[in-house]
Amino acid sequence: MILKYDEVVRTGIAKQVADNIRSAIMDGRLKIDERLPTEEDLAKSFGISRPTVREALKRLAAQNLIRSKRGPAGGNFVKRPDPEGLSKAITGAATLLVGIGAFDIEEIITARLETETVCCRLAAANRDESHLAAMEAEIAVQLDPTISDEGFCASDVRFHRALVESTGNGPLKLMMYTVIEAFIPITNMIVFRVRERHHVASLHQEIIHAVRARDDAKATDALARLLAYVRESYAAVLNARAGRDAAQVSA
Repeated sequence: MILKYDEVVRTGIAKQVADNIRSAIMDGRLKIDERLPTEEDLAKSFGISRPTVREALKRLAAQNLIRSKRGPAGGNFVKRPDPEGLSKAITGAATLLVGIGAFDIEEIITARLETETVCCRLAAANRDESHLAAMEAEIAVQLDPTISDEGFCASDVRFHRALVESTGNGPLKLMMYTVIEAFIPITNMIVFRVRERHHVASLHQEIIHAVRARDDAKATDALARLLAYVRESYAAVLNARAGRDAAQVSA
């Protein structure tokens, strides 16, 4: 038999069981570090087989919602949510959406401008010397003429990551994970050949100086000019590509 219908049915039930347990975790009926019933008890309660219970538990473990512990006091326990793990999942989905053209560059730049403006304002209020030092370190990297394009792009990401970190706002840092880890690398991949590194670094320096002075207006102005430059660089890439295409047609 090519198609394994019994596995489809079992997987469907396993998903329903996993969703049921997930809902109990998310709405607080199951608490952090609470041990789940045994596989045998779950199988009896749901009226399903133990292999199906195991499949449901695998799904929950893959979602970082439970952890397993061996030994006499072992079992499956509710896991404390990992913000970074959740953010990585969101980032992977966002990268895929950009890759298939669900978001265009204008949407990405607008999203960056609106969200990073909030970050600049909070960073100016909440930054400490460690945050400023982290951003200054990236400027030194970006001004190194021997650094590779990949190295510059990586430093760009780290700079904006440090800016977000300096907001001191946990929910905002979670929200910004996709912007920093997905959108910035994607725009860098498009514009790195035409942008002037020194100009980007100088705008980053303006942001640092404004954040250090707790001047959120100057910080957001420098950010706006930085993203306007990204937009101009993207347009330059498109124009160059159009020119090459036209030359090939006429050749």
